Amino acid sequence: MASGFLIYGSYGYAGELIAREALSRGLRPILAGRDRFSLYSQGAKLNLPYRAFGLGDPAVVDAALVDVAAVLHCAGPFAHTYRAMVESCLRTGTHYLDVTGEVAVFEGLHALDGAARSAGVMLLPGVGFSVVASDCLAAHLKRRLPSAARLTLALRTGGHVSRGTAITVVEKLGAPALVRRDGVVVPVPTGWKSRTIDLGRGPVEAVTVPLGDVATAYYSTGIPNVEVYVALPALVRWAMGLARRLGWLLGTSIAQGLLKAWVESGPRGPDQEERASGESLLWGEAEDATGRRAVSRLRCPESHDFTAASAVSAMEKVLAGEVSPGFQTPSQAFGSDFVLTIPGVVREDVT
Repeated sequence: MASGFLIYGSYGYAGELIAREALSRGLRPILAGRDRFSLYSQGAKLNLPYRAFGLGDPAVVDAALVDVAAVLHCAGPFAHTYRAMVESCLRTGTHYLDVTGEVAVFEGLHALDGAARSAGVMLLPGVGFSVVASDCLAAHLKRRLPSAARLTLALRTGGHVSRGTAITVVEKLGAPALVRRDGVVVPVPTGWKSRTIDLGRGPVEAVTVPLGDVATAYYSTGIPNVEVYVALPALVRWAMGLARRLGWLLGTSIAQGLLKAWVESGPRGPDQEERASGESLLWGEAEDATGRRAVSRLRCPESHDFTAASAVSAMEKVLAGEVSPGFQTPSQAFGSDFVLTIPGVVREDVT
């Protein structure tokens, strides 16, 4: 009988943090990914077993998953990797979790809901900071204002992003932003709207970005109109405006290659000191057709530490049998208060 779980992309920045968090809770995941040398080194360091395999051969992937209960997929950009992993999970009856924040991946997985139900497999993407914190906040606001027709979410994270996240951002440069209108995901210009928002540390300027909640918040709450904002420095907002005019250039293979090389030359992600001193702030507003509003905020640990804690907590629940076959968002799977089980998270309802 299948048991335990496998972390694919375990030697990446997020995967390493998740593996260490799992160990600290007494779990012994199987490490996995394409690079045998990196896995050998990581396995020796953490005293954990490993499996080296790529995602190109379905038979090889199936053989690697057939005896595990669940996969935690951490190898991004997920738009390039999720499909092969999910298809293998459906064939082998393996529950699928990941830490993506990409709208296209959420939409693609939602389209596989019927197939997953038939296979008895849970598809639970976004168990990291994106989108656990914001998804649970959205569900909480829906609970406060059941008649809500419009949802606005905003966030601010401190510190550096990981290489994987940065490469995902580079690939999206020049692409339109996304919002949800009347239940449909529609493209809008980069940095389409700006808004002054108090996330709990005073007013800041935020702009629309295509984060995963454009997909997930609708499935979690049924609210048909969703916009997501990120608080960014003035220089970054200016660069987004430039990208709106030069998007065609940033999307060329030469520009993409140079930008990715620059990302790869930098650090893997924030160090332990940066993570320990960082925090993430979220704000959400639900509004109904009569103008009634509900506003709530979250104060969370630094996003990468949050991801490690929330991903392992989600996996613990899945291994304990808290499973519903088919596509799930974090709040659908575990409730809007799941975020409050992550150490250091504080929720506030704003009057």
